[in-house]
Amino acid sequence: MSARPKYDGSNAATIQESPKDLPEDSSDNKTLSKLDIDRPQDFKFHLAYGVYARAWEENNSEAARIKLNELISALSKDDSESSYFAFYAGIEEYRRDVMSFKSGRTKIQTQRKRDWQRTDSRDRRNRRHR
Repeated sequence: MSARPKYDGSNAATIQESPKDLPEDSSDNKTLSKLDIDRPQDFKFHLAYGVYARAWEENNSEAARIKLNELISALSKDDSESSYFAFYAGIEEYRRDVMSFKSGRTKIQTQRKRDWQRTDSRDRRNRRHR
């Protein structure tokens, strides 16, 4: 048999009170949270906040989340065109759903209906006699 000390319940009050009495260290208990500063009535800011929210959920690093919070808070304070360019340039490295936008025009090749019919009938005829 093992010799255990008998529990008499005399220190139960001190055990329950100890978590409240401990001094809180703000650096240890400080949790980083997503900023809730969305403005749905402002379309451009609402889209930027959506990008921020997706980047926040995809990045678990505390340093990345601090930087994301800094970017969105700077954008919320200054609503100029240059601040949007700075926001998207800064958040680029934290995004995983990056879509590449190409500037310029895409060349669309067209042809007349009669030309298309000729090539189509020629291709069908060639396939038929293979």
